[in-house]
Amino acid sequence: LGISLQGSCYNRPGFKYIVYLNITESMVYFMYTLSVQLSKKYGPIFTVHFGPKKVVVLAGYKTVKQALVNQAEDFGDRDITPVFYDFNQGHGILFANGDSWKEMRRFALTNLRDFGMGKKGSEEKILEEIPYLIEVLEKHEGKAFDTAQPVLYAVSNIISAIVYGSRFEYTDPLFTGMVDRAKESIHLTGSASIQMYNMFPWLGPWINNLTRLKKNIADMKMEVTELVRGLKETLNPHMCRGFVDSFLVRKQTLEESGNMDSFYHDDNLVFSVGNLFAAGTDTTGTTLRWGLLLMAKYPHIQDQVQEEISRVIGSRQPLVEDRKNLPYTDAVIHETQRLANIVPMSIPHTTSRDVTFQGYFIKKGTSVIPLLTSVLQDDSEWESPNTFNPSHFLDEQGGFVKRDAFMAFSAGRRVCLGEGLARMELFLFFTSLLQCFHFSPPPGVTEDDLDLTPLLGFTLNPSPHQLSAVSRV
Repeated sequence: LGISLQGSCYNRPGFKYIVYLNITESMVYFMYTLSVQLSKKYGPIFTVHFGPKKVVVLAGYKTVKQALVNQAEDFGDRDITPVFYDFNQGHGILFANGDSWKEMRRFALTNLRDFGMGKKGSEEKILEEIPYLIEVLEKHEGKAFDTAQPVLYAVSNIISAIVYGSRFEYTDPLFTGMVDRAKESIHLTGSASIQMYNMFPWLGPWINNLTRLKKNIADMKMEVTELVRGLKETLNPHMCRGFVDSFLVRKQTLEESGNMDSFYHDDNLVFSVGNLFAAGTDTTGTTLRWGLLLMAKYPHIQDQVQEEISRVIGSRQPLVEDRKNLPYTDAVIHETQRLANIVPMSIPHTTSRDVTFQGYFIKKGTSVIPLLTSVLQDDSEWESPNTFNPSHFLDEQGGFVKRDAFMAFSAGRRVCLGEGLARMELFLFFTSLLQCFHFSPPPGVTEDDLDLTPLLGFTLNPSPHQLSAVSRV
């Protein structure tokens, strides 16, 4: 697979740089490992050609901020690749543009806030879920286990409660299937074969991962449709239980008024729910798993977190209001997000109009990748960008410090709409688990043996591993 690259100085005679990638490597690997180095050599703006497609890569905090924040309208559209168009058809929130996207995002933000996203209502849902997760970990009795399923199930129940109005049991096959399928689909979309399909769609019939993705999406649509049907049968317009109820009420109201051409139709409902469920499960769950792995990797940092929790909170349940009194713990959580860097390329954008950016002309409709990894590891912004260092978020007195270059949730028009909820989940789950358990490598495995190499996909997950969770009570 030949990929040609052009730097910000590509108008100089003879400048052309070709990289050959083995087909077994994903595009994520290429961007994650090479683009930061290329930006150091050729500047913060360069062009990549994936097959016939031109992609402009933006690197470094200042350049990414200028594009996503200062010129948000110019760089605010989503680049909908063939695989995402196949499955979403321009519906939903994540992979849509235009008036439909604006209305669905606005409606989602308004209603998710109404159902407590980032507020007291969400805190109550998380506090209700924490004992279920602790119970699962206690059943292992200190023996090593894979953190993936229990952590993802717990996190997924928060977005499920907000979207559907109720949580699921961890043993419910419908729920476990939805979570496991969403995780697999996110991994598959970052695979090399799917990136090949995005470059050359005619290869579709020969790509097994595409067949698996199609089945996963079909199953997701069927399951969401069935859950929506059950909620519709018990719908009370005066007492909405969650996002789905609110959508159904709005749809019914518009239809009764004779508006049959609104954006409130079944496809937008199904894909909006699917987007919220997958994003609300994978990103936060993956970050929390990184946090536990890093605590086992660096026990001296874990000890400091637990000392602060014990000193400030004691044995009572941590609450969101405790965050301001736990600066070190808050710094560790932020540093986990920074170093884990789970969405290194962001989700690709596209220019909404012709734009001149830092002296370069970029045509309307050009795919743009704001390289978030280059922001979170910008050596002009972070003292030790490639190491786990909570001091990045602490002042000399040990107080918590916000950093402008902390763009773990992206920025601008496409900033993660669940940011408030994710911050709350990470704080409450992390502090509660560290209060109850000491995390360590399995017997016979040292801290040095714990591998921080990410498992490559659309998001960066920890490599398969097990941890021991020993009760501190």
